[in-house]
Amino acid sequence: MLFGKRRSRVVPQSYRPVMEASEVIDLFSRLTLHQQAALLRLISRNLSVALDDDEVYMGYEFDWDVDGAMIVARPSTPEPQSLPAGEPAADA
Repeated sequence: MLFGKRRSRVVPQSYRPVMEASEVIDLFSRLTLHQQAALLRLISRNLSVALDDDEVYMGYEFDWDVDGAMIVARPSTPEPQSLPAGEPAADA
């Protein structure tokens, strides 16, 4: 404290008031498609998708991309993993 002036403390996010629905909609409407796709990647961690063929996917199993004026979710393709040099393959 210098000469009676106090620094204002930053209030942690968990103590701030919750946004109203209209505020969330207003914020979302101002985001670009790329920002919306990034937000969907975060939200998708709590999302499960049930398809007609009785398969259930978790949201994090999808790649969220912008294609033109739409956000497209495609099932992720697993990246091939290489074995360290000198280790035999499991099926050999």
